[in-house]
Amino acid sequence: MRLTRPMLALTGAVAVLALAGCGSGGEETNGDGKSEAPVMATGSLEHLAAEVKCEPNMQTDADTIRQAICEKGKEKYVLATFATDRGQREWIETAKDYGGFYLVGRKWVAVGEENVLEDLRGRLGGDVEEGIDHSNMDHGGGAHPSGPAGEKKEGGHSGHAGHEG
Repeated sequence: MRLTRPMLALTGAVAVLALAGCGSGGEETNGDGKSEAPVMATGSLEHLAAEVKCEPNMQTDADTIRQAICEKGKEKYVLATFATDRGQREWIETAKDYGGFYLVGRKWVAVGEENVLEDLRGRLGGDVEEGIDHSNMDHGGGAHPSGPAGEKKEGGHSGHAGHEG
């Protein structure tokens, strides 16, 4: 085989690109030198729980949603998996009305305090979303029935207190 100038140029370009990629260390940064979250985890509730070293206390085990409580020291959080992307998005949109923080992955959500979710994000990936805080709004008092993690929410609105006529 005879090497021609175009072939040598192509070989040289491939070698330069290969060498340029070797020094990256495999870790991407977000521009301020901090590492980005890992590749987003996927899988069953049990698989995700194992990734974060949680023994899930199963609360809901249905075809469309599986939900468990996990503990990290004194902190508790909810880990939920969904059968469909649409079911997950509908659940999140409803849950956000209760405030709180949500770590959202592909067909899974973790619900808990912001600092707990940031730690989980380091192991599971995903994006943190914040719910709507109704506690500073005056809607007639009362308490929300209970949030997505089962906690009582004070100070929000409870719908209508009743009508006298």
